[in-house]
Amino acid sequence: MKKDYLKKLAALSVAAAMVFSMAACGNTGTGNNAGNASESSSAAAENTSKKDNKKLTKITFCLDGTPNTNHTGLYVAQQLGYYEQEGLDVQIVQPPEDGAALMCSAGQAQFAIAAQDTMAASLDSDAPLNITAVAAVLQHNTSGIMSRKGDGIDTPAGMTGKTYSTWESPIELATLETVVNEDGGDFSKVKLIPNDITDEPAALAAHQTDAIWVFYGWGGINAKQENTDCDFFFFKDINPVFDYYTPVIIANNTFLQEHPDIAKKFLEATQKGYEYAIQNPVDAANMLLAGDNTGSLKGSEELVQASQQYISDQYIADAAKWGFIDADRWNAFYSWLAENNLTSTDLTGKGFTNDYLGN
Repeated sequence: MKKDYLKKLAALSVAAAMVFSMAACGNTGTGNNAGNASESSSAAAENTSKKDNKKLTKITFCLDGTPNTNHTGLYVAQQLGYYEQEGLDVQIVQPPEDGAALMCSAGQAQFAIAAQDTMAASLDSDAPLNITAVAAVLQHNTSGIMSRKGDGIDTPAGMTGKTYSTWESPIELATLETVVNEDGGDFSKVKLIPNDITDEPAALAAHQTDAIWVFYGWGGINAKQENTDCDFFFFKDINPVFDYYTPVIIANNTFLQEHPDIAKKFLEATQKGYEYAIQNPVDAANMLLAGDNTGSLKGSEELVQASQQYISDQYIADAAKWGFIDADRWNAFYSWLAENNLTSTDLTGKGFTNDYLGN
């Protein structure tokens, strides 16, 4: 989960270049990409299949990587028939090489998984991607820095003079510079090395690196499962501006405009899936394992169960309901990006809506 997500952080500039390339290849006016999105999303909404003598609207949902506990509610909704009850036939697919956001923007998927930080490059363009965040999967940013226990990196300042494995993303490095310097450290003295780590606890134990950016619900739990003593701090605890939304469910804008009722039905069924996972983490984890057709979770059953126990409490946390996006928190992060010249425009107020969520 962490690896799939943070690879996208390193691809921010690449994603931006792809957006401009797509715009250059498109037509004038609304653009070739938007036109294709309209045709594809409309066709998907109108394409129905018969199941038990009932017509079901086909929906394609693109993950951001291999299945993990961020996605559990989707598999629960699929396996318990919540989508079918809403008249939907939902297919969960893997992302293409160029990512879930581009697939969703092009209308090849009506919904997908993304994150607020990686969406920035998609929105910061004269031809922004045709996507909007419609639900928060987790209410708070559960990512932070994991290090060996006792190395003094239990706070950001402790990274001074230590080695950090980086994806060389502008947002990643600006975030680290901010938290390290605000904590009294010196980010210029942090040694940066390329991140090619696949097993974070093992890499720390072998002294391949001193500090790694991970999501606690997977990387942190994995360290406990491997009995590796680690220190960890959350970015959101250092500066509230970093309590942004990751991950989120995004939708194709044209699909939302043309089929708002179907979008609401999809999110209502998805909400039920995540609410079930909150109340029944063991059963929900088993449904995730059963629904994984990639084979990536085979042999990781104990990690999945442990991760689910933690992350089920994060789906709603202190929010009034699953999926709700707080405008103040969303806007605070995008304002920070603009203030630090990480976007060419101020994206405050852009890229999200709560209009399709149920009660």
